[in-house]
Amino acid sequence: MRDAAPADRTATAARPSLGERRKEALRLEIAREAVRLFVSQGVTTTTGDQIAEAVGVSTRTLWRHFPTKESCVRPLLTAGLDAATDRLRHWPPETGLLDFLTLSCRHGTLPSADPAVLDLIRMTPTEPALRAVWLQAHDDALPVLTEALARRSGRSADDLRVKVHAATVNGALRAAAEDFAVRFADRARASEEDLAACLHAALHAASEGLPY
Repeated sequence: MRDAAPADRTATAARPSLGERRKEALRLEIAREAVRLFVSQGVTTTTGDQIAEAVGVSTRTLWRHFPTKESCVRPLLTAGLDAATDRLRHWPPETGLLDFLTLSCRHGTLPSADPAVLDLIRMTPTEPALRAVWLQAHDDALPVLTEALARRSGRSADDLRVKVHAATVNGALRAAAEDFAVRFADRARASEEDLAACLHAALHAASEGLPY
């Protein structure tokens, strides 16, 4: 059998292992069951034991993956952010950020509106612990956004201008997600065009700068 070509070895190395994929699948299943229980019976009355039972794992296994019941939802909250920051690696130099991200959404290269995620985001204003997880997810994404904008501008990631721009994009993404979740609460499934329009509106507002 011939050895794998260098490109093949690179692709194989970049792909998560079977164990990592199984771990991520379990974490997503836990997150979805946590959201389902939070929506149906409230966050306060939901226990880690109930989430574990719904997934079919032991409570001990649940706590190996997540430190608190509220943190169980984190994989759902970070999925969209991870996709958005990953897309920035493919940002062509001739396209502005505003157009690039909205076109990515319209072309299906960003996740579609997940009803479970929208349910979760709608709970964050009234559930402080969930709000903390949501804000932490954005905080963790900020260095990735900062580095991407630094590469694009040719500036240092420590440059104040770069950091302000990254924080602005980060805030626009969060505001867009929250607005979208509220506005489409009564619709069973919003379209990718709806999501793209909301994202475009938020980023356009950010690009206008501070009001006088």
